[in-house]
This record gives sequence, structure tokens and C-alpha cells, in this order.
Amino acid sequence: MSVPFNPTNFKELLEQLWWKLDRNLTNEMIYYSGIVSGVEYLKNGVTTIIDHHASGEIKGSLNQLQKAICNEVNLRGVFCFETSDRFDINKCITENIDFINEYSNNHISKGLFGMHASFTLSEETLNKISKVLHNNPIHIHVAESIYDQDFSQEEYNERVINRLNRHNLITRNSIITHGLYLDKTELQIIKEKEAVIAVNITSNMNNAVGLPNYQLFRENDIKVIIGNDGISQKMTSEYQALYYAMHHHLKSPTKFSFSDLIKVINNTYEYASEILGVKLGKLEIDYQADFVIIPYNQPTPLNNENIFGHLFFGLFNNYMPQTVFVEGKKVLDNYEVNAELKEKYKEAEKQAQILWTKIEKEG
Repeated sequence: MSVPFNPTNFKELLEQLWWKLDRNLTNEMIYYSGIVSGVEYLKNGVTTIIDHHASGEIKGSLNQLQKAICNEVNLRGVFCFETSDRFDINKCITENIDFINEYSNNHISKGLFGMHASFTLSEETLNKISKVLHNNPIHIHVAESIYDQDFSQEEYNERVINRLNRHNLITRNSIITHGLYLDKTELQIIKEKEAVIAVNITSNMNNAVGLPNYQLFRENDIKVIIGNDGISQKMTSEYQALYYAMHHHLKSPTKFSFSDLIKVINNTYEYASEILGVKLGKLEIDYQADFVIIPYNQPTPLNNENIFGHLFFGLFNNYMPQTVFVEGKKVLDNYEVNAELKEKYKEAEKQAQILWTKIEKEG
């Protein structure tokens, strides 16, 4: 999609590009978006998706994603709707709470309570959410750019995390997404509430907002997981982006090591495991049989000491699973999804054109 834009700050970037996309999405478009994303994630060996969704059509939108990604592509999915004052707040709240309740006892699908950045959430909105949250984890974009903190301090005379905490919105397993501009006081609140920070390096670089301070997270014993903010369906490239970006950001090739990266990856498995109520991330008894098979001709000897190096510098550069299993069921066979999914994937192009035409007419 090509949309002309010339933003001078982060909010203008959202207004001129991403929000135009969001508000023009219908449930039919959302369904096919889920098919495309699900198929591409599957082809890249991803078996569980956590999605922070936004669209002009609110009611039923999360069920469209659940239907596409979980029922048809056969992946796990944790979904939430991005509550924001640019939408009908009551509809946003209802969509989140209904989905959370509907899938409360499901190990394939689960709901979080989604919230957009603090600068699109009024005090009235936060009060409404606080009354219905009931300790459910939230998923919220925080300090993705300095604009978020500046706005919060100017309008409410407090930093974003302090403001959310005043409304009792940071609960255990809440996802604080991005977190580029957080101070030590905010990090201590995140730690005390047992929330996690999700870093999204490629998205941060694409939006030119900065990079997270992983060293500060580590010093404050913050649990960090990794995402991609929906910018692609390949998580291995996100692992590489985090590793290289932290070397650049910290001006050191040793302050962010393979051990740091492996910890972030394992944290992500553990987070998804707890939310879904299953064990993910290992090939062991009592764990879900999620695994991939990838042909690999090793160019150098492979041993316990260098195996992650083979992954990172070898496989991750050309990561193409031949076979993917979810719960022991083969869902990708010889690099291909089933014929029905292939046909549905084709329909997505038509839906994209309808979306683009709507955006063009909007101007």
C-alpha cells in the first residue's frame, strides 16, 4: 500500500498512515488479513501469535482473527482490540471483555485487554476500563516515542506508567509494548506488577522513534519478550535485528550477548505458555508438540558450544521450515499449506484493493 505522507512527529505518522488503514478495515478484510498473516507466520515456523488489533469495524473483529488464524490456519492466537478514543470506547471495551470471557478456558485462543497509547486514552476512558478489567492483563503501547511521555506530562503531570498505575491498569502478565522512554521509577512499577516489556526493534527503526534500553531493563530485572509489531511474519529476522541493534545502541559487541537473546526468546515462550495454560518451547514430555523441520547442510562442524551460532548466522538468514507441527499435527507439509488456504489467500488481494480504494476516497 502506498499512502502519501510527510509527518513531522510520531502522532502525525499515525494519523497520516496507520490510523487511515485501521479505521477503514471491515470484518471481511480482517478475516483475510488473518489468513494472510497466519499462512506467512506458519511458513516462517511461528505457531503462536499475540495480536494487538485495531479496525473501524469493532464488533466481532477479534472472532474474525480467531477464525482465520486458529480455526483455519491452525495456529494459537492471543488477541485484543486496541481501545482508543478515536473509536467508540464502549464498543472497544465490549469487544475485549466478550472475547476474554468467551475464550477464558481455551488453550488455543485467549484474550487480553487491548489499549492504544496513553495519548489516545482520556481519563474518562481509563476510568471505564479500570471498572471492568478485573485483573485481566492489558496489552498497551507505552513510550513508543518521546511524544507519548511529553503528552502525558503536559496533560496529566505524570509519566505514562505512573498514570496507568494510578488507574490500577497494570496487572500481572500485562504487555507493555515498546517502552523506549521509561525511567527507573516506571520500570520498578512494571517489575512490582509482574508485567513484561515487549521489544519491537524493526518497527522502532522503521518509524524512526529510537531503540529500547535493554541494558536498563536488565539492570532493573525486567522480564523482556520479543515481538515485531506486525511489520513482518518472520521472527528469526527480529532476533537478528535485536542482537545487531543492541550492539549498535550500546556501542559494544559484548553488552548484548547470545545469552541475552536466548533469555528474551525463552521469556517469550514462557509468557505464551502461561497465558495459554500450556507448555511451549521445548521438545519434552508434557510440552505441546510444536516443532519445525528444516533441512540444513552444515558448512562447519556443529557442537554444543556453537549450535546457536549455526542457528543465528546460518539458518536464520534463510529460515524456511519444510514441515511445521502444532500440537503434533502437521500444518505445513513440504513448504506448502493446504489447497483451501491457498484459495483463500488469493481472495486477500481483492480485499486489499477495496481497502486502498476506501482510503483514497477518504483523502
